[in-house]
Amino acid sequence: MIKDFLPVIENHPNFWRRLVSKVDVFGIFMRDPFGNWMILKRLMILVVGSVTYWRLNVANRMKVEGIEHIENLPPTNVFFISNHQTYFADVLSFFHVFCAVKWGFKNMNMPIYLLSPRVRMFYVAAKETMSSGFLPKLFATGGALTVERSWRAEGQNVQRTLDTSAGDKMSIALKWGWVVSFPQGTTSPFAPIRKGTAHVIKENNPIVIPVVINGFRRAFDKKGLNYKKRNTELSIKFKAPIHFDSNLTIDEIVEKVKDIIEQDMPERLSRHG
Repeated sequence: MIKDFLPVIENHPNFWRRLVSKVDVFGIFMRDPFGNWMILKRLMILVVGSVTYWRLNVANRMKVEGIEHIENLPPTNVFFISNHQTYFADVLSFFHVFCAVKWGFKNMNMPIYLLSPRVRMFYVAAKETMSSGFLPKLFATGGALTVERSWRAEGQNVQRTLDTSAGDKMSIALKWGWVVSFPQGTTSPFAPIRKGTAHVIKENNPIVIPVVINGFRRAFDKKGLNYKKRNTELSIKFKAPIHFDSNLTIDEIVEKVKDIIEQDMPERLSRHG
């Protein structure tokens, strides 16, 4: 656990930058690969985490399974893929869990972990969602990798040119830390898996952690900011790490992703679809 609090020594050509990084425990002088100051990210996680802790773990009940699968992961090239139920509550709960694990906690009962959060992490989000108001823009400073969806905009089906920068952003982020992605690109259950996720897996060969969440749709509105029903069990299940065979095709990876995040449509629903 101690290693999680040691400063990350930068491999930078500037001697003084390397020297400062040896004692910069809080990342005061550090920027992420996209140029964002880490100290601002720490402050954002502290503030937003403090505000959302009550909603996730007191007004509702957070149940986390599979903590043992993420306790000893390397600091980089780890790809979390999950089903999606709200715009923000899902991601915020991941941040809480990751920060708690950094402190060696098995649960989220002691939010002192927000004082020194895990900051080398990113999440994939729709560009239109993260630019839709003050709070989303604030959340974006916590590590959003914004992408322009080619199939959906403002709740409507659209046809756009594919945003090829999305995969590049994720590759850069994986080299620097952990990335959370929602391969369906929507909060609708059993939606198709987007092939971009498969391309990222094939090109970067990350450690893949499948995640299955439940309860968020019942507890919160679509944005995940307002209550729908309190005292709901919010469950997050981390599955065992996976390395995908490099010989798998994109379509085979897509099918495997759909299976491991449990988004195969039940037969009874497909018959009535």
